[in-house]
Amino acid sequence: MIDVILDSQNLGLHACSGSEGDTMRDRQRQKGFSLIELLIVVTIILIIMAMAMPNLKQAKMTANDTSAIASLRALTSACMQYSNTYGGFPPTLASLGPANTPSATAADLIDTVLANGTKSGYRFTYTASAKDAGGNILGYTINADPITVGTTGLRQFFTDQTGTIRANVGGPADKNSSPIG
Repeated sequence: MIDVILDSQNLGLHACSGSEGDTMRDRQRQKGFSLIELLIVVTIILIIMAMAMPNLKQAKMTANDTSAIASLRALTSACMQYSNTYGGFPPTLASLGPANTPSATAADLIDTVLANGTKSGYRFTYTASAKDAGGNILGYTINADPITVGTTGLRQFFTDQTGTIRANVGGPADKNSSPIG
């Protein structure tokens, strides 16, 4: 059996045997993408993702650094408010944390996440200094260190009762580290 198929692009006629005609009609009715076309698209997407991943990692570490600085500012402000209210700096970070009724043991000045000492890939370590004759704490230091250096953050931070935030790359920050701008 011979079928006549109209070629719409060339406006010509083609004669085909039955099985060839069925194959051509199937191709004309076929919709969608071939497996090769899909594999090429997936490969291109993977190449673009591979090029973007280092930038994404760097952006996340920068965001974590920025969050750590903001958290240190919030902690400094909370410590000053605690000192004005209770007559000395807090003994621990937890002393600044949430409470139903604010008191010297839970002043309700920071959220639970920060009171627990970790936030946005950084670990915050609070150390109270000496006390006066009345038992009031006279100073403190706070260190903010990446949980995993090079993954959650690059810089390490330090602040104390002066409120100056200092940073160091490659080691713990202290009172001799460079202040941030």
